[in-house]
Amino acid sequence: MSRGTTLARLIGSVGVLILPMLASAQGGTGCWLRDAAAPTASTVYVLCEQGTMNITADGGATWSAVDTGAKVKLRAMAALDAGHAIVVGDGGLILATDDGGKTWRERNDAKNKHFTPQHLLALSAVGNQLWTSGFDGALWHSVDGGRNWEVQKTGTHMALEDIYFLDADHGWAVGWSGTLLRTLDGGKKWEAINSKALAAAWSLSSVYFHDLKNGWAAGFSGQLLRSRDGGATWEAQDSSSKSWLKDIEFDSSNRGWITSDEQFLVSEDGGEKWNPVKIQKNLFLRKLLHVGDSLWAVGQLGVLKQGPGLTWTPVTSLVPRAASQVVTPQK
Repeated sequence: MSRGTTLARLIGSVGVLILPMLASAQGGTGCWLRDAAAPTASTVYVLCEQGTMNITADGGATWSAVDTGAKVKLRAMAALDAGHAIVVGDGGLILATDDGGKTWRERNDAKNKHFTPQHLLALSAVGNQLWTSGFDGALWHSVDGGRNWEVQKTGTHMALEDIYFLDADHGWAVGWSGTLLRTLDGGKKWEAINSKALAAAWSLSSVYFHDLKNGWAAGFSGQLLRSRDGGATWEAQDSSSKSWLKDIEFDSSNRGWITSDEQFLVSEDGGEKWNPVKIQKNLFLRKLLHVGDSLWAVGQLGVLKQGPGLTWTPVTSLVPRAASQVVTPQK
């Protein structure tokens, strides 16, 4: 294994090694929030890495917690609609619900085995189509809502930390050692983009495209890249940060937002310049998602909801619980 690959693996795993310890040191409940999805303005799923799914059907006024039964770390999720959602995790685990999160069942191949042994890290959904990516360049595609999966060749052995599809054809994936991929045909062919000219050696954690031309990729040590031609070429941007940048999204007022451990970065000019927005408490922010007309930000230790202007307020109604604290009804 090369020195660069070893370094990439170290950086890529730092969140697994460090953030849970920090959460525990701050009184964590054994439920570190990892991902979320909002298929409607009132329905939100918030995933706990240790196996609990927190669900609201009233826009966050009240929550229920369900034990998915997972015995490994869960990494990412996507919701097709209010009743159907998919979760992926370590060892190729794929879980699905068809009843709004009340029950979760594994999705396996014809031999009742996981489709891949690789840890799965990300999910992207367009309609009933899904793509999931993970360690060793693994990337799988489903055309039937996650019931069946077929491998897509990426040409890389680097872990793919994030995957984003703007429509059924145009997709992008990013990962360790500055890995950048794009597809123009739904993943039948993935093209590797040379990022060495940008010195993009750090791991990339997130990729987002605002339209078919304008996109951003972000990652470790404040690294921020921008493309103006659909991902064919990229340029380095000054993020004004040395933090680990986690996720990218634009709100309904066309402001761009990027999460990091202890703050947001915001752009009010279409992504040309980014400035820090501090928060009162370090939540180790990761995921940004639209919930109705608002943005929510999910961190390991809590959830924030966008307020007027550049303000954010805690979603205090959500009290994450460990799977061991969830009471499973008797059948």
